[in-house]
Amino acid sequence: MIHIKRAYQPVSDKDGYRILVDRLWPRGVSKNRLKIDLWLKEIAPSNELRKWFAHDPDRWEEFKTRYREELKDNQQYIHQIIEIVKKEENMTLVYAAKDEDHNNARVLQEILRSSLNEPK
Repeated sequence: MIHIKRAYQPVSDKDGYRILVDRLWPRGVSKNRLKIDLWLKEIAPSNELRKWFAHDPDRWEEFKTRYREELKDNQQYIHQIIEIVKKEENMTLVYAAKDEDHNNARVLQEILRSSLNEPK
C-alpha cells in the first residue's frame, strides 16, 4: 500500500518505507524525528512549478497536468519507487505542504497506484 503523510505528523510503524518527496527539507523537523529511508528530491516539482502553484487550489488541475509532464522526464525515479513498493509491504510518501489535498505527494500516489493497479 502506498500512503501519503505530512512530515509534521508522527511516524508510525504502519508507515513502512518512508520517502521524502519534497525538494526542500521540512522546516523545523530533525532528520532523527522524520525517520526517512530515502530523500528523493529529484522527483519533486521544479522550483518554477512549485512557486507558480503556491498551493492555490484554483491551480490544482493545471498543477497536476504540469507536474505529470515534468515526471515524464524523471521516469527512472518513478521506477525506483515502484521497485521499492514491490519489496515493501507499506510505503509512505512524505511531504511538508499544509494542504493535505493539493500537493505533489498526492499526484505521485495517484501515478504509482495506477502503475501498480492498486486500489484508491
